[in-house]
Amino acid sequence: MPRFYCPQPLAAGAIVDLPDAVAHHLFVVRMQPGDTLTLFDGRGGQYRASLLDSGKKRASARVEEHQALEVELPYAITLAQGLPEGAKMDWIIEKAVELGVAAIQPLAAQRSVVRLSGERAEKRHSHWQGVIVAASEQCGRNRLAVLAPVADYRRWLGTIPPAAAAQNNAPCILLSPRATQPLAGWAQANGAQDLTLLVGPEGGFTQEEEDAALTAGALALSMGPRVLRTETAALAAMAMLAGVWGE
Repeated sequence: MPRFYCPQPLAAGAIVDLPDAVAHHLFVVRMQPGDTLTLFDGRGGQYRASLLDSGKKRASARVEEHQALEVELPYAITLAQGLPEGAKMDWIIEKAVELGVAAIQPLAAQRSVVRLSGERAEKRHSHWQGVIVAASEQCGRNRLAVLAPVADYRRWLGTIPPAAAAQNNAPCILLSPRATQPLAGWAQANGAQDLTLLVGPEGGFTQEEEDAALTAGALALSMGPRVLRTETAALAAMAMLAGVWGE
């Protein structure tokens, strides 16, 4: 059954105008009045709905019963991702959403090739939000991952809770090829919990940036002896955590 995100609050019995992009999609696939679809508004669960009318630029539907379906992870992962070039960031966001990421924090690091500010940053943020919506529609999630504005890496480090690493219960994990403690071993020893994965851009974080993260309270962990690309590291880490902690 086709499923779509609607930004307006939904309620059983309501008649809603569907977003323009959804209306266009329904027109292209030739859905007809009376056809059934699934809608969700990001507040949890989803709604069965019936299409009332469909045109090239406009469509409406009658909202029917609420279905309390959730497929979220039992722990919240925030991905703090050093900005790679554009297409790679799209891929990372899409796949992280499929793997259950709760929030995404793009970071402008020293080796980030892409530099975003002002109107360009707003356009990229809007584009990435669209990637989140599309990935959520596809994978069955009824809650959207939170997308933060692009932040300067050094300034963002100031938001890490202090002394986390000393407690061996780090809410911020720096994935580093220089680390010696494996992520899988840490996950097995500490159990499922909310955390932040900190991943560098192409070329990784500089030594100074890694040192700053450790000083701020991050815990450096390894993904193994091979150096992973930036578009691989976070996704492999999330899959590994799911394998160790389950869903």
